[in-house]
Amino acid sequence: MTVRIGLERLAEQPRTWIPRGVRVGLLMNAASVDQGFRSARDVVAGVPGVELRALFGPQHGVLADVQDNMVETPHATDPELGIPVWSLYADRREPSPEMLQGLDVLLVDLWDVGCRVYTFAWTLRLAMEACGRAGVRVLVLDRPNPLGGTVEGNCPKPAWRSFVGLEPIPMRHGLTLGELARWFVAARGVACDLDVVPVAGWRRSILWPEVGRPWVMPSPNMPTFDTALVYPGTVLLEGTTASEGRGTTRPFEIVGAPWIRPEALAASLNRAGLPGVVFRPVVFRPTFQKWAGRPCGGVHVHVTDLRAFRPYRTGLWILKALWEQGHGQGFGWRPPPYEYENERLPIHLLLGDEGIRRAIEQGVEPEEMERSWQDDLERWGAETRAVRLYP
Repeated sequence: MTVRIGLERLAEQPRTWIPRGVRVGLLMNAASVDQGFRSARDVVAGVPGVELRALFGPQHGVLADVQDNMVETPHATDPELGIPVWSLYADRREPSPEMLQGLDVLLVDLWDVGCRVYTFAWTLRLAMEACGRAGVRVLVLDRPNPLGGTVEGNCPKPAWRSFVGLEPIPMRHGLTLGELARWFVAARGVACDLDVVPVAGWRRSILWPEVGRPWVMPSPNMPTFDTALVYPGTVLLEGTTASEGRGTTRPFEIVGAPWIRPEALAASLNRAGLPGVVFRPVVFRPTFQKWAGRPCGGVHVHVTDLRAFRPYRTGLWILKALWEQGHGQGFGWRPPPYEYENERLPIHLLLGDEGIRRAIEQGVEPEEMERSWQDDLERWGAETRAVRLYP
């Protein structure tokens, strides 16, 4: 199987997608590379008849060198091309009219990981709105969803709309970034001139290990496919006082806190009989962020069956077990600020539903919670059927 991403297809047949003489901006980061590891910046700059006038960077920056989350990146100038590098994770999260001035097309080549709270999709959505107002066409250079087309999780309620969930989509949404862009237009009324360069040779049933390409980190704490696979569940730990493993070599795969008894936590989670996963007790010492320098007890989440594993259900079970073991001993819900929100609890923004937090505190099993959002998932399937580009 040969998979050709949108960036490569644009370079091979540029006139299929854009005419000569266009002035383009490029929304990208360090993971925006082709099969030969050439940066999208260099690929686009080398396309005949295309004038690359500006770069735009999402969270963590164009270079993806900002390690922690919720750290803004400044605007800059590209040292080789001498063009502006605009940050879309700074004083604003959408391009201003000044940033878009003189552009005909905004190319978007971002490596999304298939999870609602990964902010690249929302950077794209806001950029689409800004481009629509400025009369700039948007062309998404699509990439595979590394988690395939499987859908899981609830859709956020309107009260919890935020930069980790601007639209009501499931936690594991099952679409590519190009398909999401098409849904923003078709179902959410985002007005812009949009086109997508589809991936060739990819199907929704394909997970990243079957794509046949090396993993390139889309952000500093997404070092492997294993990280991306567990992320839709263990990212929920960002909304708690427990560590989600930042500051370790296995972020989001290792979770815990100083007051956790690792053997007890692992035993509790393994008794749940969750599909495709085993929990191993560990002690770790984060080098930065939560509990930096402190020994933490916890578990390492080992996925044993990629297709059976359900990351969001697993994450809810981890929250339930941490609450049962740590409530009153230090485990709790992290206070704001979080992703540009200064009043609402981060856990509510991540879950998209205050009721799920209450259910966790009441000891409700995640499988029972899941039944309450089946109607949302059916709606999602119906709404997205027309925007899908891949079988």
